[in-house]
Amino acid sequence: MLTTTQSKTAQSEAINSLASHHNLDGGYINTAKDFTENTAILPLLKRYITEDRIDAQPKNSIPLIEQTAHSLEQLPPEQDSVIRLGHSSIFIQISGQNWLIDPVFSNRASPFSFVGPKRFHQPPISLESLPHIDGVMISHDHYDHLDKQTIKYLTNKVKHFVVPLGVDKHLIKWGVPATHIQSLDWWQSARFDGVTLTATPTQHFSGRGLFDKNETLWASYVIESETHKLFFSGDSGYFDGFKQIGERFGPFDLTMVETGAYDKDWPSIHMTPEQSLQAHIDLKGHQMMPIHNGTFDLAFHSWYEPLNRITDLAKQENVDLLTPIMGQIISVGKTPETSAWWEHKPERISAAD
Repeated sequence: MLTTTQSKTAQSEAINSLASHHNLDGGYINTAKDFTENTAILPLLKRYITEDRIDAQPKNSIPLIEQTAHSLEQLPPEQDSVIRLGHSSIFIQISGQNWLIDPVFSNRASPFSFVGPKRFHQPPISLESLPHIDGVMISHDHYDHLDKQTIKYLTNKVKHFVVPLGVDKHLIKWGVPATHIQSLDWWQSARFDGVTLTATPTQHFSGRGLFDKNETLWASYVIESETHKLFFSGDSGYFDGFKQIGERFGPFDLTMVETGAYDKDWPSIHMTPEQSLQAHIDLKGHQMMPIHNGTFDLAFHSWYEPLNRITDLAKQENVDLLTPIMGQIISVGKTPETSAWWEHKPERISAAD
């Protein structure tokens, strides 16, 4: 059963704090006084053409742990589990339910199949091999988070799609029944048989074309079961919203925080590893899993730099950092063995091994 909730107190707090993200002329805005976006296409193209880059893509294959419907169906339903599928795509089992977050299974994060950022690796499980999926969460409508072909495949296989305001229009256009979509504003919640999802603020932007900038909302998610509490950042620059979320919902057993695709020209819409770690601390997180890295070339830094930097920072600050191989099953609340897989030689591991 699904219910949408927002207490009067939460409504009042949202109005007094971050509710001004609604633009009076329609669409959505970021409210920080020092917010800058700098996403103009031509300057970016010039930099890509003229700047020397080091190790923008892996020279060797990225290690994967392959999963199948059978292997995921064997997960103990009482144990909440998380699996990185690549970039910010996540499979979670929580309260016995299977959810996908920002699933991107296409070969490119692009409106075109022949050009645009191409995957460094295939997903550790194919779309066709997925087990039953109860629901899908989308953080915003950028191509590396909202994949048209993936959504169209899942349309008749998933009953619940949870999205920020406005993103439902994309899904309906692609064939998802409106009755299967729950659109949330910041601080609004939807409940699914023991799992509560709350859309929470981020500092980012939206749009899939030249003329739809910020027409849809962007969000992070608080994911709660009876036993665990998770946080998924979506995309965001560092801002005070993380402290607000931590104060209202923390502590978190696991935070999945954007750590990658940052740049000196995008200080307000993506976080450096130092800021990602601070966001985790602000959220009152226990374990941290850096996401938004290791799959697509979306910035000017080397492909492995985010993981190297966040690993060093976590050691300095005594943060319990999880860096699982794509496809590795993480049991929430337990300390798994993870490694600097981005430094490994090519290998592909079966879940049966």
